[in-house]
Amino acid sequence: MHSYTEIPITAIRQIRIGQVENEKAGTGCTVLVCPEGMQAGVDVRGGGPASRETPLLNPLMSAQTIHAITLAGGSAFGLGAAGGVMNCLEERGIGLDVGVTRVPLVVQSDIFDLTVGDPHVRPDEAMGYEAAKLALEAPNYRDGNYGAGCGATIGKAAGMERCMKSGIGSYALQIGEVQIGAVVVVNALGDVYDWKTGKQVAGLLSEDKTTLCSSAEAMKASLEVMENRFAGNTTLAVVMTNAAFDKARLCKIAGMAQDGYARSIHPVHTSADGDSIYAVSAGDVKADMDVIGTLAAEIVSEAILRAVQCAGTAYGYPCLSDLRKL
Repeated sequence: MHSYTEIPITAIRQIRIGQVENEKAGTGCTVLVCPEGMQAGVDVRGGGPASRETPLLNPLMSAQTIHAITLAGGSAFGLGAAGGVMNCLEERGIGLDVGVTRVPLVVQSDIFDLTVGDPHVRPDEAMGYEAAKLALEAPNYRDGNYGAGCGATIGKAAGMERCMKSGIGSYALQIGEVQIGAVVVVNALGDVYDWKTGKQVAGLLSEDKTTLCSSAEAMKASLEVMENRFAGNTTLAVVMTNAAFDKARLCKIAGMAQDGYARSIHPVHTSADGDSIYAVSAGDVKADMDVIGTLAAEIVSEAILRAVQCAGTAYGYPCLSDLRKL
């Protein structure tokens, strides 16, 4: 019988994480780098993903490894950050050897945070380069209002006036030789629930902003078709492990990890969300796919909780600790 021990997300040694944020503008970038390359799969459930190079992770595509994942703000405008990540990695000889150079394979997904700070300041090549450089030289991952979580908010069914501040969160476990963890940027339309108790812990605020309301109930109050439901959402996650899996199995693990979203966010996977989960393997430890997938869902749920627990008040949006003081 293996013991389950919580470890820092940074203890998964093969993967290094760098974060940069523009606090004034309310946006940022989180880059996960594996210099030796990592197998990766993805599962996209939301209706509005902003992503780059996602088809690389289809098991039918030729590339068997990628070198970095970029999570950022700025919606589709922020997708240029991956160019800076590529430049940083190429300078250091990291990437697919094509003879004349090495081509770093970098995938990216973004949240919509344009309504939080300055909508005209978005993650760009310079920010992506800096985050990748930090990942390689001085990893600085932190939960809360950092990196891609800088401008994250939740509970937006009634618009930004009654939403709460969220952020980026992580959780990881060591089980025997196996390490598995997740980083999640929580920027959901819906509310966040404690997956163990079923209790709502954050999300849509009451009109006087002193208590919580149910986003689902608020949405069900009207069945009229909304042509442009507030679309400033998307929850992003990277599940990482040192267990050995190929792309097809990692796509399955990513799909199983979506259960963590479903347990902890409600409503979830709407047309106004771009919910995506990457699953990556950077090791050679043997483990059962279904066990890892089941663990991944639980770890994602716990990381979602950490994201709202560690978020701080910003841009006029209260955080979980503010509610606890009332």
